[in-house]
Amino acid sequence: MTIDPFDPQKVKADFPLLQRELKGKPIRFLDSAASSQKPQVVIDAMTTYYETINANVHRGVYEIAEAATNALEASRVRVGQFIGATNPETEVIFTKNATESLNLVAQSWGRANLGPGDAVLLTQLEHHANIVPWFQLQAEKGFEIRWIPLTPDAQLDLTDIDTLLDGVKLFGLTAMSNVAGTITPIAELTAKAHAAGALVCLDACQYVPHLPTDLAETGVDFAAFSGHKMLGPTGIGVLWGREELLEAMPTFLGGGGMILNVTLDGFVPAALPAKFEAGTPPVAEIIGLHAAIDYLDALGMDAVREHEVSITAYALRTLTERFGDQLTIHGPAEPAMRGGVLSMAMEGIHPHDLAQVLDEHAVCVRPGHHCAKPLMKALGVGATARASFYVYNDTDDVDALADALADAQSFFSF
Repeated sequence: MTIDPFDPQKVKADFPLLQRELKGKPIRFLDSAASSQKPQVVIDAMTTYYETINANVHRGVYEIAEAATNALEASRVRVGQFIGATNPETEVIFTKNATESLNLVAQSWGRANLGPGDAVLLTQLEHHANIVPWFQLQAEKGFEIRWIPLTPDAQLDLTDIDTLLDGVKLFGLTAMSNVAGTITPIAELTAKAHAAGALVCLDACQYVPHLPTDLAETGVDFAAFSGHKMLGPTGIGVLWGREELLEAMPTFLGGGGMILNVTLDGFVPAALPAKFEAGTPPVAEIIGLHAAIDYLDALGMDAVREHEVSITAYALRTLTERFGDQLTIHGPAEPAMRGGVLSMAMEGIHPHDLAQVLDEHAVCVRPGHHCAKPLMKALGVGATARASFYVYNDTDDVDALADALADAQSFFSF
C-alpha cells in the first residue's frame, strides 16, 4: 500500500521539524540538496534500536547483539534492493558519507590501478568529493586528469567525448548536479566508457533520493550516495561496487572488523563487505537508513520524481513570471531534464545577502559555491543562492520563496 504522497497534510505532518515556526512563520525548508529533513519513522527506528537492542555487531553471541547484527545486515540488503544491486550482501559497503565512499574508490582502486600514462576523466559538474581525491592521488601517481566541458545551459558538452575517453581508465561522473540540477545520460556515457576500456564511478548523491535507481541497469562500476540526503540520518553513506572489482581492490582503512587474521608478520583481510568496514559501524544510522528507504518506497519513487518535476516546473514558471531577467536560474530550462535544484542569482544582490533576507521569512536556502568551484567558474559566478525541493515541499513553499525574493529585491533597491 502506497502513501498518497503529496497531500501536504499527509507528508509534511510526518516531519517533526516542519511543524515548527521561525519568527512566527512556518518553516519553508528548501535546502534538501544539502541535507533532507527526517520523518518521525526514521527518528523512531533509531530510538528503538538504542532502547531495545543497543549492542555492537558481528561479535556478540548474546541475544540483543545478534538482533543488532541482524538488523544491520537486513538494512544492507534493503539498500541493495532499493538501488538495484545484484548481490547486496557483498556489494553494499557502509561508510560514513559519500565523500568517504569516493575516497575509498580513489585510494583503493585508484592507488592500485593508476600511474603515469593513465588518465581519469571528470566533468565540470562534479562536486569536490569527486574531484579532490583524484587530485590527491594524481600528485602521488602522476596520471592525467581530463575534463568534459559544459554547454551554456550547464549540460555536458559531449562533442569530443570519444577523444576525451581515449586512454582513460576511470570516468568520474555525477548523476545529477547539486548546483544546476542537470541529469546526465548515465547509461549512454557508461556504455561509451566501457567501450573505451574505462570504469565508471558515479556520484549518485542527488540521484538516488529523487529518482528510481537501478545501478545494474545503468552499467556503472561504482556508485556513492549518502543517507542524509534521502530522509535518513547523517553519518551513514554507501559505496556500491561490482563484486569482482571490490574483491580485487586492496583494503582502505585498517583495524577491527576488516580482518580475517592478524599475526606478527601481517594480516589477511576479511571477505566482503567486512573488508572495507573497519571499526564499529554506525549501527543506529544504518537502521535509520532502512526506515528512510521504507518511507520512500511507500511514497513510490516514480511518484517522488513526478512530484519534483511538477514543483520544479511551477517554481521555474512562477519565478520567471515575477522576476524576469532580474533573476538568473542556472541549468536546463526543461524541468524533465533536471532535478529540483534551483541555483539563483538576483541582479544586484549577493547570494549570502539574499539568503539572509530569505531567512527573515523562514525560507531556508543555501548560499555559496556548493562544493563545486569548477562549476561556479564555468557558470561565471562566485556563488549562488540555491533552493532545492523534496517530497515535503509544495506550491505554498514556492510562493513563499517568491514573496521573500521580492522582499529582498525591495530591501536592496536603495
